[in-house]
Amino acid sequence: MQRFILGKKNQIVLVSAILIVIGFVSALAFKNELVANWAFGIASVIGAAPIAIQAFQALKVKVISIDLLVTIAVIGAFLIKNLEESAIVTFLFLFGAYLEQRTLNKTRSAIKELTEMAPESALKQMENGEFVEVEVDDVDVGDILLVKTGARVPVDGTVLVGEGFINEASITGESVPVSKEVDSGVYAGTILDNGTLQIVANRVGEDTTFGKIIELVEEAQDSKSEAERFIDRFAKYYTPAVLVMAFIVWLFSRDVELAITILVLGCPGALVIGVPVSNVAGIGNGARHGVLLKGSEIINDFSKVDAIIFDKTGTLTIGNPQVAENVYYTDGDDETLSYLASVENESDHPLANAIVEYIGTAKMYPVENTEVIKGGGIVAQVDGHKVAVGNIALMEKENIPLNDQAMADIERMEQNGNSLVLTAVDGELKTLMGIRDQIRPGVKEDLQRLKKLGVKNLVVLSGDNQGTVDLVARELGLTEAHGHMLPEDKASYIKKLQDEGQIVAFVGDGVNDSPSLALAQIGIAMGGGTDVAIETSDVVLMNSDFSRLPHALGLCKATARNMHQNIVIAVGVVLALLSFVFFTDWMNMSIGMLVHEGSILVVILNGMRLLRYRLKY
Repeated sequence: MQRFILGKKNQIVLVSAILIVIGFVSALAFKNELVANWAFGIASVIGAAPIAIQAFQALKVKVISIDLLVTIAVIGAFLIKNLEESAIVTFLFLFGAYLEQRTLNKTRSAIKELTEMAPESALKQMENGEFVEVEVDDVDVGDILLVKTGARVPVDGTVLVGEGFINEASITGESVPVSKEVDSGVYAGTILDNGTLQIVANRVGEDTTFGKIIELVEEAQDSKSEAERFIDRFAKYYTPAVLVMAFIVWLFSRDVELAITILVLGCPGALVIGVPVSNVAGIGNGARHGVLLKGSEIINDFSKVDAIIFDKTGTLTIGNPQVAENVYYTDGDDETLSYLASVENESDHPLANAIVEYIGTAKMYPVENTEVIKGGGIVAQVDGHKVAVGNIALMEKENIPLNDQAMADIERMEQNGNSLVLTAVDGELKTLMGIRDQIRPGVKEDLQRLKKLGVKNLVVLSGDNQGTVDLVARELGLTEAHGHMLPEDKASYIKKLQDEGQIVAFVGDGVNDSPSLALAQIGIAMGGGTDVAIETSDVVLMNSDFSRLPHALGLCKATARNMHQNIVIAVGVVLALLSFVFFTDWMNMSIGMLVHEGSILVVILNGMRLLRYRLKY
């Protein structure tokens, strides 16, 4: 029966709300006290049932919880026949718990999502030299594996034979594929965009980088789930004190009504609902402004944050490479761009896509005799001309002369963090393009707002090269910048800050960010990122709108203040009422209940102020 009642808490909340409405309508509109009392009485009984069960279960393990506080308040209200009070208290308590629990239940499916992305099979070289498909669990360190175009790399290893481009977004978060050749390292879970590789397995199973991502998420989620709510810790000491006080009063005075009065006055509805009201109002404000806050624990921790750590790609930057700089060295720009667009239109490489998007509408020519130069670029015949598109190594291979101006432009663009694409027609350099991920508009101003809200350290951690990360940090005014960071490196950095006593928030959007999102006290995911990142996180910025982050922090600080205010109001009223009971003759149960009603109204109105909160810029 207990399990059945606890399983129907959501339905009980709905029925209680309907009965309370019936009670008020009967009492105020039709002056029918009988129907009103029955409605409030039934709402109180069914609402108190799951609360009393939870209080009893807590007592069995020697814990005096907030549920016992509510149970006593309801019993006291029944004894003094204040059914309206008991009905409202039980409903608000259950409704606040429902809303909070609903937002907290979204994190546990992240492990399943990660597991499904892990490689399941591999092409393993057998003793006869042939490659046979086996389960990834059958691969041992030292085995030689074959990876074909479009396949996931099954283990962490080293390239023995072949060249190709690998998309390492699942590990480093970077969208631009990385060139791999003999002796290059590769990671499990990454995807070979083109080419064919033979690799030797260095780390397999749970020891791979991808396996460690899953392990880190599991460990971080387990450790975070043990957090206790402040109000329960408070009730651990407060509730026994009220019970002891009421018993002592009855023991010495033998006045049952006075003892019950102390129980009722000492168990304020304002304390019960003050924190949930603030919490629900804060979460509601966040939802209206595109910020999903997953519970009161998150609000409290986020309000005290010392350091915010950012992933670069997709967080501080747009996550989509674009042409940032372009230099022409000869006349005939339109013709050169048409040749370039014709060549790149046949490729699905991210840099090629960026160039085609940059050029836009252009005359397209047939492309013939295309030759893909591994690690270099493309050479092809276009409209009777030999067109070479690629990096400096390709230009040197094709004996394309680079004058002093071109070399100076190349050095400048590289220092600006660009990937370079050079185009030569018939042996002459025509244009140089610098392609890089663009910083999100308005990010610099948003970071300044975070500093004004009291964040001491703003740090960027990225799998990209250090030069590019330093460039972003200088442009945005960040405190620290660290490149070449794998997921385990990011997690170690966060752990280091936590060991120093800092409260850390991490902002990211990719699968590779999941361990850091889970490990940090506050994980913040961009809403346009992966499902795993969103579900692992504690805060989600919908539509990947970075400008919502300052609002989220300001809202959490305001909500935490509001919770503390409500607690002070509730406890202050109780102390005042109890002191009046002992030191005055005019305090009685009716006046006490009237003050209780007033304190409940005050904390509700105080909490509702959060619905109108907006960050003042």
